[in-house]
Amino acid sequence: MLQQAVERNIEIIGEAVNALLKIDDNIKITDARRIVDTRNKIIHGYDSIQPEQIWNIIINHLPSLKTEVRMLLDN
Repeated sequence: MLQQAVERNIEIIGEAVNALLKIDDNIKITDARRIVDTRNKIIHGYDSIQPEQIWNIIINHLPSLKTEVRMLLDN
């Protein structure tokens, strides 16, 4: 259940980034396209997602994304 919840949140983040890019493709979010692609992979390719990949995203990528989003919101 926890893995499904985490994957769902990554899907939501990917959808939000996709919506932002449609509004203004000049918004500076590192690896924005990869975030959207990951969302699509989770939604459409369940069998190709490994728990290690999800863990890697959580540990190595979400902290920097959080920082970037905070900076965007503060400006």
